[in-house]
Amino acid sequence: MSDMTRLREAAAAGDRKAAAELLPLVYTELRALADARMAAEPAGHTLQPTALVHEAYLRLVGTADARRWDHRGHFFAAAAEAMRRILIDHARKKAAEKRGAGLGRGELPDVPAPDRDEQLLALDEALTRLAAEDPVAARVIELRHFAGLGHEDAAATLGITIYAARQKWAYARAWLQDALAD
Repeated sequence: MSDMTRLREAAAAGDRKAAAELLPLVYTELRALADARMAAEPAGHTLQPTALVHEAYLRLVGTADARRWDHRGHFFAAAAEAMRRILIDHARKKAAEKRGAGLGRGELPDVPAPDRDEQLLALDEALTRLAAEDPVAARVIELRHFAGLGHEDAAATLGITIYAARQKWAYARAWLQDALAD
């Protein structure tokens, strides 16, 4: 068992010292995931890649729930999902603030075009619906879009062939395009 595996397991079991030792070992790769995800966000996004990495890491190892990761790919897939959730939560918060969370209703002269946060929320809702229909296709989209993994890495993480990952990617993209067009 490698040191990283031992540390991941200990951190998942709640060992704070192991969690502190694990961060420097995975930080570079988590930062690369965050950079890839944040590159798709609009300029001036209030959430920075470093904050995204730290929040995702805390969600992975800082919870009372003991999570176990079968392998390195499983850990990074969990990190990608955590980053997705953080971005969705951030978009929801901004959308609530934008709509005057807690303020009274008023008349709007024009309805503004959907912004990036609204698109992200729509994508999350569509991905949730896709996951109910085809969970593997939804995970392929999540790993490719939110984690920036290639077909090979996504296939290895999900334990499917590269061909299957490519097929699920093509299917899911078409499904999402149709779902988001409505």
